[in-house]
Amino acid sequence: METSAGADRTRPGRSMEWALRSAEHADVEVIAELRATVMRPDLERLGRFDESRVRRRLRESFSPEHTSVVIADGDFAGCVTLRPAEDGLWLEHFYLVPDLQSRGLGSAVLRTLLDRTDADGLPVRLNVLQGSAARRLYERHGFTVEVQDPIDVFMVRRPGAGIPAP
Repeated sequence: METSAGADRTRPGRSMEWALRSAEHADVEVIAELRATVMRPDLERLGRFDESRVRRRLRESFSPEHTSVVIADGDFAGCVTLRPAEDGLWLEHFYLVPDLQSRGLGSAVLRTLLDRTDADGLPVRLNVLQGSAARRLYERHGFTVEVQDPIDVFMVRRPGAGIPAP
């Protein structure tokens, strides 16, 4: 189990305990299913959803050594990958179970990861689908658009940029 853990206290009256653990090869199928579920609405809106391709792309790029599994209140809640790159890190495969979205967990996890990258002085890049609600989360945490096309928005966050209050 990784040391990152916390309590999400963004919703009055309900504290969600969460932690990150290192992913294992055995996690790939549950993560592939989560990816298909989470990405389906945006991919369908963009006319790009393919039932098998959405899972296959996760399986082909899955790197357990760079992936963390999010556990909330003792249950699987999602995942996130921070992959090393020449010019910093790539944030990939950040998915949360739909019932846990918009409850502050994503912000808490992202804040923890960005604290680490800031301490290391590393920029973080990602891409998000055009029109995805996740873009607002990333912008709140200091990500800005580098380039975009009709499908993807590529964003970057420099160390210490846009640190939101806890």
